[in-house]
Amino acid sequence: MKVKKTVQSIEPNIADLANGWLKSYKLPYKLEQESLNDEIDKALSDYFTKNGGVGANRPDAKLIGYDKYKNPFPVLIEYKGYKDKLVKLDANNQVENRTTKNEPNLKNINAFAVNGAVHYANAILHHTSYTDIIAIGMTGYKDERGAIQHQIGVYYVSKSNLGAGQKVGDYSDFSFLALKNFDAFIEKVKTLQLSQEELDKLKEQREREIDISLVKLNNDIYQNEKGLGENDRVYLVAASIIATLGIPGKVAPLEKADLKSSTEKGNNDGDIIVRKIKAFLSEKQIPKEKKDLIVRTLENTLTTDNINKVENGESQLKRVFTKIVDDLGIYYKIGLTTDFTGKLFNEMYGWLGFSQDKLNDVVLTPSYVANLLVKLARVNKDSYVWDFATGSAGLLVSAMNEMLNDAKNTITSPDELTQKEIKIKAEQLLGLELLSSVYMLAILNMILMGDGSSNILNKDSLTDFDGNYGFGDTNSKFPADAFILNPPYSANGNGMNFVERALSLMNKGYASIIIQNSAGSGKAKTYNRKILERNTLVASIKMPVDIFIGKSSVQTNIYVFKVNEKHHKDDIVKFIDFTNDGYSRSNRKKASNNLKDTDKAKERYEELVNLVRFGKSKLKIFTEKEYYEGYIDPNNGADWNQTSPIDTKPTLKDFKKTVSDYLAWEVATILKQQSNNFENVGK
Repeated sequence: MKVKKTVQSIEPNIADLANGWLKSYKLPYKLEQESLNDEIDKALSDYFTKNGGVGANRPDAKLIGYDKYKNPFPVLIEYKGYKDKLVKLDANNQVENRTTKNEPNLKNINAFAVNGAVHYANAILHHTSYTDIIAIGMTGYKDERGAIQHQIGVYYVSKSNLGAGQKVGDYSDFSFLALKNFDAFIEKVKTLQLSQEELDKLKEQREREIDISLVKLNNDIYQNEKGLGENDRVYLVAASIIATLGIPGKVAPLEKADLKSSTEKGNNDGDIIVRKIKAFLSEKQIPKEKKDLIVRTLENTLTTDNINKVENGESQLKRVFTKIVDDLGIYYKIGLTTDFTGKLFNEMYGWLGFSQDKLNDVVLTPSYVANLLVKLARVNKDSYVWDFATGSAGLLVSAMNEMLNDAKNTITSPDELTQKEIKIKAEQLLGLELLSSVYMLAILNMILMGDGSSNILNKDSLTDFDGNYGFGDTNSKFPADAFILNPPYSANGNGMNFVERALSLMNKGYASIIIQNSAGSGKAKTYNRKILERNTLVASIKMPVDIFIGKSSVQTNIYVFKVNEKHHKDDIVKFIDFTNDGYSRSNRKKASNNLKDTDKAKERYEELVNLVRFGKSKLKIFTEKEYYEGYIDPNNGADWNQTSPIDTKPTLKDFKKTVSDYLAWEVATILKQQSNNFENVGK
């Protein structure tokens, strides 16, 4: 019988070789059991292990390198001792440390050197203030002559690549870590750039992960934490995130260990979180009126007796705080520019039994539709954008991202760019939200995005807003030239009352709104006629009926307006049937991705924007059946949802085909009759 030969790991040899290099460079490295510093040790301890639990994450070697500016770069090294166990990549050439179900790919993390090192790096990114980490994997084997052959993988893990990791280069030893070479190595690291396509793919992947994590978190809190209402859950997530953000050098992020579950008056877990939130908001220079409102709202939940009651040495508040930080921390700490709290909002409110009309009022705009509205409103770095029913501020987040990207692409002076970014966030965005729980999400969203929360106002945009800045220069009008909106459809005119009010306060620019399409076919005639007295309807776009799948199935349209130019009966309106937007949607709870690009979706969205702006010369994917230029009666208000007319007049080609088909049928009939006659003769 032939016995299968087991390949012996040479990990001790690899470790000996690599650690010998580190020693020869006189680097202060630490081995597996040794402490590097308290912050990193604690992060590795708190993060889930390679076996799926919590506890001993121990890189084989670790150190902190410093560049010439004294910036720290933790270096985490993992050794393996087999051939072909350096790194496992996925189909997108990224380190494959997550499964399609967004669960840790423990098999890869355990088996491959780079995957293990990147796993440790994400622990640092998640649980410390370090934002740039070097992950190194090394493996090898003995060849037929007994000589050691080794491979090294060097990856950069940071906020800028969303924790995914980028390969730095090919190296045959660790001399790039030596003091004399480290600056040049870091300069190379800083030149690493993800293409926009790679970054978009990573963002999509991270957004899917967020969805799965939010479902898991909400299920956990809903099933295991009794006595917490839906608003409590929203406030607890908001409070936990604000408390753990921190401000470098000024406010330390709240750690799980800081919550002692004490029964001492004034020092229970809720009191500790409230103090941290106050410190954070003060350093952020949030206006006092707004700061007091935020603290008052969150304090009502954080300081209740039940949530701070200590059982088995732990309060419910500490338990929930721990779940939130563990499940979500990585996503908001890597600086993901997405409508994070919008996703949170939809998940949290998914538990509530709203009626259909009420449900429509709390459904938020998908991020790709938000981006479309922003582009249709022609937002750029100099725009002043407002939203009169801001929800979780998802539309304003999209607008802010568009403005910041435009600034980066057009401003070449670093100082000027920094000042412009501050101005965009502080002065060029304004949102209004009446519901206090939703308002809190909007504030949180804009704080997470770098704090564009300055002018997010807890006011009724129809009755309690005069068009002025809410904070800062409150005597000045907000010079809005871009309006974006997804209104509550149960409002008057399906929400066209918000549109009429906002446009009446604007002097120039563009507006794009997504709204129930009955607003354009009769439900909002009075508002529509008034709007057209001083604004032009540029386009009417019929959207897919399943765009809010799982939340609502109403037919929506996007209407685009040019502001402060009266609509004349001879003005051309672009009517576009966008019901095939290229995406396939499903509503499967356990699906890893319910939105799939199955028919050139990105190209279709780009073409739609060009069609609205430039007209039929931009037709490529769409046909003239889907794009129609027509007219409306400004005095009607119910003729906004037109489709391309069907020409019923037959052409000569149609006539010839009909005659040809008839003659073919007649000939076939005659031949069949003759065949039957021959058969009958033979009988």
